[in-house]
Amino acid sequence: MLASPSSRRHALVGPPRMWKVQRRFQFEFLTAHGLSPESRLLDIGCGTLRGGIPLIEYLQPGGYVGVEARAEALVQARKELSGAGLEGKRPTLICAEDPAQVSLRERVDVAWAFSVLFHMRDEIVDACFGLVARELADDGVFYANVGLSEQREQQGEWLGFPVIARPRAFYEDLAAAHGLSTQALGTLDTLGHAADAPGADSTMLRFTRAR
Repeated sequence: MLASPSSRRHALVGPPRMWKVQRRFQFEFLTAHGLSPESRLLDIGCGTLRGGIPLIEYLQPGGYVGVEARAEALVQARKELSGAGLEGKRPTLICAEDPAQVSLRERVDVAWAFSVLFHMRDEIVDACFGLVARELADDGVFYANVGLSEQREQQGEWLGFPVIARPRAFYEDLAAAHGLSTQALGTLDTLGHAADAPGADSTMLRFTRAR
């Protein structure tokens, strides 16, 4: 049996069977941690708007900015947006392989990178932190889940992207270099994510401007 267009779309951002689970987790985590309808959100690695659709619906018009490296994923994201009837929320969707190329019109209150950083090469992670440091409001917050290991190791590939586990110090040092402080919140399964889902044992980090 041929996969439906929606299933093929969902496979661009992970196992289709986990689509609803991971969509729900993103929305519930962010709203439980201070995201309000008035917030401006930067979604790094927004993909096909798996998490983006309910967030766009929740936020005021213009409050959502998604950045994605893959043009194909953004084509599918716009189909999701149209299908949900949310074009009137005026989200900004940016295609950029290098986060250093991204410049926003307004600062954001919350930056979000869900299951993204461990698919990035070190230099792209650095550029990602540079983007956050440039665009985050002074009292803003950046959340990202990461795979941790005592030694840096590539654990495989997914759709051509590496899967990289790194020492926690890698992220702490990189954040500090960009003027951010780091706090570990726990693994995703301790924060409400389904324990049997891929990446449930990854660790959620919280970054704020160093005082």
